[in-house]
Amino acid sequence: MHIRSKPWARPELEACRFFQANPLEHRGAWQKVFENNHPLHMEVGCGKGTFMAELGSQNPGINYITIDLIDGVLGWANRNIQTTYTKKNQPINNIQLMSWDIERIDLLIAPEDGVERIYINFCNPWPLRKHQKKRLTHPKQLRKYQALLKHHGEIHFKTDDDGLFEDSIAYFKSSGFTIKTLIPDLHASDYPGNIETEHEKMYVAKGVKIKFLIAML
Repeated sequence: MHIRSKPWARPELEACRFFQANPLEHRGAWQKVFENNHPLHMEVGCGKGTFMAELGSQNPGINYITIDLIDGVLGWANRNIQTTYTKKNQPINNIQLMSWDIERIDLLIAPEDGVERIYINFCNPWPLRKHQKKRLTHPKQLRKYQALLKHHGEIHFKTDDDGLFEDSIAYFKSSGFTIKTLIPDLHASDYPGNIETEHEKMYVAKGVKIKFLIAML
């Protein structure tokens, strides 16, 4: 996905109270950043932040680390999170937003941080075989998540891509995860509490089935 430069994004992020400009400083000590002992969840690849804005505001008793790499995307995430919390008259005290390369997530989060859940929504499917190690559900990446997740921690994964979904099922199983929930057509199911991302709304409008699974460590 090509993102046009957003000159306003970086200044707004630097002024944002819940944006971490130097997140490496907090590895192994994220509870101190949130100033509580609430469960820690993480979203890898937040896009424009509409999912996290709604998820975080619905669950004030959970702390969320949400990550993307591009300032322009994070700028929109910042705006959308602030808009949603303001409409609900809630303080933004359970989200930390940051720019980071997800392939190096182990340098950002330590096992002692105790992540209980990871969300992966509509990541790049990397369909060419030579690129598939870049997938956020590839076993190479799953090994990094395993080191961060608590026992019985979960990964919630959504995609529109059939090939990525089928491959990811195999990735999770071969990496020691148990598939707890498997739904090949999320919007035709009775799964409760689904929060749509901006990409999800676009794909559903086109008649594309949304695939969903929960993998437990």
